[in-house]
Amino acid sequence: MRTNLVRTAAAATLAFLLTGCAADASTAVRHEPPSSAARSEPSSGGARSAAGAKIASVKGSRITVYRSKAGVAQRTITSPNDYGVTRVFLVDRAEGAWLRVLLPIRPNGSKGWIKATDVTLAETAHRVEIDRGAFRFTVYDGDRAVRTGKVATGEAGTPTPPGRYFFTELVKPVGDGGAYGAYAFGLSGFSPALKSFAGGPGQLAVHGTNKPSAIGTQASHGCVRISNDDITWMAKNLAIGTPVVIKG
Repeated sequence: MRTNLVRTAAAATLAFLLTGCAADASTAVRHEPPSSAARSEPSSGGARSAAGAKIASVKGSRITVYRSKAGVAQRTITSPNDYGVTRVFLVDRAEGAWLRVLLPIRPNGSKGWIKATDVTLAETAHRVEIDRGAFRFTVYDGDRAVRTGKVATGEAGTPTPPGRYFFTELVKPVGDGGAYGAYAFGLSGFSPALKSFAGGPGQLAVHGTNKPSAIGTQASHGCVRISNDDITWMAKNLAIGTPVVIKG
């Protein structure tokens, strides 16, 4: 079933999204057809099942995030996000009427509680693991590896931070894509070294490249670069909200 989890970003500048390449700040993006990599389910389900990770999609124009199930409000987050994509969260735990979710904010790894009635749940069996030391990514479908390839990571002064993240939007550059390649998935994490980049907040991404010779090295401002063939495969097969683990 197609869901709003896999809508792609509307017209915006990639420089506002990505911290990982020094590319043309005027590069635009356009809509892409959604994939069917996530499937909807009742919002009363648990945080994990045999199928994999739970992705919570905000129903309304905003959602309250709480510090605890006691109902102490922490912040309000709007939906859609800055790219016109319905806001999603990766579910970390489900307890009755409450969901603990990973938040796409600083510091990386931030969590909060939301009400299950405020979201629609979907699930995906996919996850992406990125090994910085080996310069390699692997996509899993459950326990089965279905795609692997080489990556470029951040340079010493602008490292790619390890952690648990999720895809927040998918954008496609107009034309040849420039330094961002064929597609770019925004990540829920941010650069530890850059508080801003090209007018944006220093958000991380996984994206293609116009310099494939740099793959397998430390070459970016913090983003993860992969081949255009690999990012195109991801764009066709992975949902927004898919878990991404960076290690090494």
